[in-house]
Amino acid sequence: MIARKMRRASLLAAALSLPLSMSPLMTMPASAQWIVYDPTNFSQNVLTAARELQQINNQIQMLTNQAQSLINQAKNLASLPMSTLSQLQSTIARTQSLLTQAQNISFNVQQIQTTYSSTYGAAPTTGSNATLFAAAQTRWQNSVGAFEDSLKVQAGVVGNITTNSTAMTSLVSASQSASGALQAAQAGNQLLALQSQQLSDLVAVLAVKGRADALEQARTAASESQGQQQYKIFSTRSGYQPGNVTMFSGN
Repeated sequence: MIARKMRRASLLAAALSLPLSMSPLMTMPASAQWIVYDPTNFSQNVLTAARELQQINNQIQMLTNQAQSLINQAKNLASLPMSTLSQLQSTIARTQSLLTQAQNISFNVQQIQTTYSSTYGAAPTTGSNATLFAAAQTRWQNSVGAFEDSLKVQAGVVGNITTNSTAMTSLVSASQSASGALQAAQAGNQLLALQSQQLSDLVAVLAVKGRADALEQARTAASESQGQQQYKIFSTRSGYQPGNVTMFSGN
């Protein structure tokens, strides 16, 4: 670097030592243009460029925010990738099928009224012992069938516990990993549907258990009424009339 500076100084000294007669060759024409540096104008241009750059950056940031907002909206509108509706419907259908298999007296208000009046009403004042025995046998069969129906429904509901547990685990996992509001809401709705299905199973168990208890209580009451009627018929018969009895032939 020192040698370079010394070389520049030597060239400058040689140029200054040239005769003045050579100056016309070194002078520039009168029509040549000079570059003028204006510090004020340069500063204004720099400030203007800086402001425009800032506006561009602001617009870029605004577009970025809008894009992120659209992405968030898309996540909020995304549907849950799973559904347990068909599974819950199958479980409810199994319980309903067991209820429709109710023996002798089904879960029908009109049939219950008709059967109760004819089978569990007041004991008839007339009729043979065979008729009374047949009515008692029918009531006994109704009670036994009702207890069997109750056991079937209870077994079916217990079998649904495993299926419901699997569905609940899947829905809770989907709710916790939901990417948006819609997925979380749908997972919550399906959890409520699962809870409703479990409540319906509980109602079914209580219904068949109550039916069995009611039929047994009705059978007991009807048996007491029949016993009272049979005793009344027996007590109103005519008294004993003595008569001759032949014990051995010829004597």
